[in-house]
Amino acid sequence: MPATFPARLLLALIAVAPMTIHAKDTWTTPAEAYGFHKTPSYAETQAFLRRLAMASPDTIRLETFGTTPEGRPMTVVIAATDGDLTPERARAAGKPIVLVQAGIHPGEIEGKDAGLMLLRDFAKMGRLPHLLEHAVLVYIPVYSVDGHENSGPYFRINQNGPEEMGFRGQSQYLNLNRDYVKADAPETRAWLTLWNAWRPDLLVDIHTTDGADYQYDLTWYAEDAHKLPPSIAAWQAKAYANDVMPRYEAFGHLASPYLEFRDGRDITKGIANFGSGPRFSTGYAAIRNRAGLLIETHMLKSYEVRVRATYDVLRSVFETVNRDPAALLKASRDADAWAAAQSAKPDAALPVTFKEDPRSKPFTLKGYAFTQTASDISGDTWVRYDPTIKKTYAIQSWNDLLPDVTAPLPAAWAIPPQWTVVIERLDAHGIPYTRTTAATHVAVTQDQLSQPTWSEKPFEGHHMLKDVTISPTPTTVDLPAGTVIVRADQADAVLVLNLLDARAPDSLLRWGYLDAIFEPKEYGEPRVLEALAREMLAKDPSLKAAFDARLHSDPAFAASPRARLSFFFERSPWYTAQKVGAYPILRLDATARQAALRSEAR
Repeated sequence: MPATFPARLLLALIAVAPMTIHAKDTWTTPAEAYGFHKTPSYAETQAFLRRLAMASPDTIRLETFGTTPEGRPMTVVIAATDGDLTPERARAAGKPIVLVQAGIHPGEIEGKDAGLMLLRDFAKMGRLPHLLEHAVLVYIPVYSVDGHENSGPYFRINQNGPEEMGFRGQSQYLNLNRDYVKADAPETRAWLTLWNAWRPDLLVDIHTTDGADYQYDLTWYAEDAHKLPPSIAAWQAKAYANDVMPRYEAFGHLASPYLEFRDGRDITKGIANFGSGPRFSTGYAAIRNRAGLLIETHMLKSYEVRVRATYDVLRSVFETVNRDPAALLKASRDADAWAAAQSAKPDAALPVTFKEDPRSKPFTLKGYAFTQTASDISGDTWVRYDPTIKKTYAIQSWNDLLPDVTAPLPAAWAIPPQWTVVIERLDAHGIPYTRTTAATHVAVTQDQLSQPTWSEKPFEGHHMLKDVTISPTPTTVDLPAGTVIVRADQADAVLVLNLLDARAPDSLLRWGYLDAIFEPKEYGEPRVLEALAREMLAKDPSLKAAFDARLHSDPAFAASPRARLSFFFERSPWYTAQKVGAYPILRLDATARQAALRSEAR
């Protein structure tokens, strides 16, 4: 500095400069300070959020909503204007509640760093003062905290930065984005408690995609209309494609609906629906009668591009919600009313599986040139993209779905009290039910399950029930005292159906929680069954014809003494008395429900 610089001005600069530098340093997020080469640790993330909450107590609140298996706190941030920082205040103010979650897969962590920037710009910098004028943000910066802290450079081979990233599974090696229905993980149980407290109107789940290379820095997914209450389907159709994404692109980005290529070796063969279900975030929101939006930034774009894309798409989401908050609130109310009314319809049923609509639609893909080379390593095709050559492809989209398997919607379900594993899941999801206080004799429909097959390999800690034959059987039973009765004329009817019905692919049955019903506990000695078989053949000539036909048509059966004797044992009262395959969750019609509920206690 020149010696002649006025001392008075120098003193003034010294007085002012530290304040300016301090303010800038304080509200620069850790990722920005790292030049987006790194993402901060959980401790750094929490420290920044604590400073922000202390500086903005009327608009930002931090809470702990659970504890991970390794003992770490799970943090949620509540952000709103006018002090509307509780579920009660939010509802009284008529503000939609938007749950934004990041880091359910901790290697895909853009949502954390974008969220810190968004909150900073809303609460402290004056850049987005109206972001939450008519909405409340419930923000989970890191959902899978243990996975986030299990960080390293080698977890996402397909991804372009940051330098280190978290592990896809939590500390018990569970994928939290497959756990919403079965709720095995402590993190999921905590999340469900948070969901039930806030009952958000919109869930936004932020990820980073794998797959092909293309020009878009972000793709997005919403559940097919056939999976949703009509009001939610209508709101999503208007909000996302017509408002959120055009505005996001006006900010300087490219966006596309989610790109699940039918053949990863040749993108020109078109795209399909990736097959979400209730085990996934947006699939779970759908069966809770709520809107959902899956964000997938593109793994090959730089980390800075991906974070800024996430920032801008969230900003656009909130501009859409703020513009017409009443529309989203009404969609939620109408959806709950729709779900509660379904069981009153004649022959009530709802789809639980979906299939691809065979009618495709034209789709314009903004991609890159690519080559296909026969590989002497894999024996397959090696695909390489050239991001220096942009290319537009006219392809077909099979993204639309149609209902496939439907499940009957009764007036109520009855769960005998010994099936605590099922009742515990009802509690985890916050589903209301009552209990009988005395034994009740009622007519029910019970599914008889036979010919079960299981997946050979475990999936998320379970050997899933892959296939089973379901035979609905009218019968009468004595429901013991303590039987749980779950009414279907409630907002959570679709959730209950997907938890309890044997046809639902993410039901507790399919996840293997009721496998014991397929296991006979009593057996016959071969010497006894030899005599039983002869006695049964003598009494029933048609049985002999069936046995002989099986011998001729099934070589494995013919070669197995045990299978041949079991043929007779399984058709005898000695086996049927064990009720093997009798599904314990019963369906009640309106008359049976009324009879059961005459004796109840909450």
